[in-house]
Amino acid sequence: MSSRITESEWIWKDGQFVPWAEARLHILSLAVQFGSSVFEGIRCYSTEDGPAAFRLGDHIRRLFDSCRIYRMRLDYSPAEVADACLATVAKNGLNACYVRPMVTRGYGDAGMLPVHGPLETWVCAFPWGTYLGEGALDAGVDVCVSSWFRPAPNTLPSLAKGAGHYNNAQLIKMEAVANGYAEAIALGPGGLVSEGSGQNLFLVRDGVVIAPPIDGTSLAGITRDSILTIARDLELPVEIVPIPREMLYTADELFFTGTAAEVTPIRSVDHIVIGEGRAGPVTRRLQQRFLGIARGELPDIYGWLSHVEKGAVAVGD
Repeated sequence: MSSRITESEWIWKDGQFVPWAEARLHILSLAVQFGSSVFEGIRCYSTEDGPAAFRLGDHIRRLFDSCRIYRMRLDYSPAEVADACLATVAKNGLNACYVRPMVTRGYGDAGMLPVHGPLETWVCAFPWGTYLGEGALDAGVDVCVSSWFRPAPNTLPSLAKGAGHYNNAQLIKMEAVANGYAEAIALGPGGLVSEGSGQNLFLVRDGVVIAPPIDGTSLAGITRDSILTIARDLELPVEIVPIPREMLYTADELFFTGTAAEVTPIRSVDHIVIGEGRAGPVTRRLQQRFLGIARGELPDIYGWLSHVEKGAVAVGD
């Protein structure tokens, strides 16, 4: 399992493409000092009609929501940032890849009030494979319950995808890997199940698809929403209810969802085998429908794919 970046050639910054190695921030930018930036992660899938970004508009909407929460006023429209994402994929000649638009606070302030540093808008795109390791989508992963909790509501705005929030996620992930697991599940401050380090979580019990609510401790995942949509259209019963930790151990099936994780089965939690220790039938059914749409193998009945046009040019280029 590796999260090492594979470099591409060009990065979009404020309307222009700059060489990868020249995309730099000052050491005293607020993004570096305090993690003052927001971002998105978008998968672009290889399809018969060329590369296609999955739910691009919804990701860009969430990016702008994060900016609003953090009082960042962009000079670009959502459509312009979406165009920049597709153009960055095209400029780099990428097919299947990961796209990361970012808005960072720049150099100019040493304190908490960000009034002098400029906002900088970036779009990066680079190849990235299966997040939780080769074979994870088929074989599943072993996870633990983390000793680190997710922040309480009204401490950090969990609906915003802020870079600084992910220090908590790094602690969760590093602890899990240090103890021999692929990933961890975090609890909220009240002891109920929240999410993974960077993924939402689903349970299946007696054929019912169960998810914890968006309660101020977790991100409202776009892949989570996709799976809920697919489950309902497949006429699977769905419940969104608070989940105590012990329900993890007694579930018939568990799986993570996320842009990076896609739909990853969980085969054990704290060394307790879940179901038969492999992806269960409901997980498989949801995973196959999700990936089939994302990869262009099934009809895009929801309009989730944005295809990259050859020679696409972003605003300002």
